[in-house]
Amino acid sequence: MADLLGDVAKYYTEKLRAHGETPNGVDWNSEEGQVLRFEQLAKVIDGSVPFSISDLGCGYGAFYGYLSKRFSRFAYIGCDVSEAMTEAAARRFPDANAKFVVAAEPPESCDFAVASGIFNVKLGSADAEWLKHVHATLDVLDRAGKRGFAFNCLTSYSDKERMREDLFYGDPCRLFDLCKRRYSKQVALLHDYGLYEFTILVRKPQP
Repeated sequence: MADLLGDVAKYYTEKLRAHGETPNGVDWNSEEGQVLRFEQLAKVIDGSVPFSISDLGCGYGAFYGYLSKRFSRFAYIGCDVSEAMTEAAARRFPDANAKFVVAAEPPESCDFAVASGIFNVKLGSADAEWLKHVHATLDVLDRAGKRGFAFNCLTSYSDKERMREDLFYGDPCRLFDLCKRRYSKQVALLHDYGLYEFTILVRKPQP
């Protein structure tokens, strides 16, 4: 697992170096698509009261920038395996209610946890090996989000001619079933927002 994450960190560090603090710098095609993804992930949040949130694979902090325009009462922890990414995020957002750490797992639990795009780039890993990594990371998100978590993934329903060998395309039905059986009865699958991906929201019943 350490070697796998080391390769991922190197990949994204090189992307950041090549494209800067932009959607291309975290391997997204456009800002419009990035915002659309954030809109889906943010649906797991109950913003009617102050909340805390951890962002696994935070990159240069774009999701924090999105949240800060929409919520005023929240605390944020961004984690990334690329030190260059967390350094860029800290420079962009030196806010008191945000901190960025180099880590593969949030250092503490929050109300919510999210992960955007971290399952897409499998590089040379076999699908079976990468799927084990996905499952292990969902356990991390479950521990990190006391009230719920959300993640996205490229879909196995993508057009075959557009699919790439170095990317992972998850089966939305199987991952929905896994989340439903393993984490909570309150699970939503979003696959209707116009991108070749899906988002899963896991909400946990509160006492």
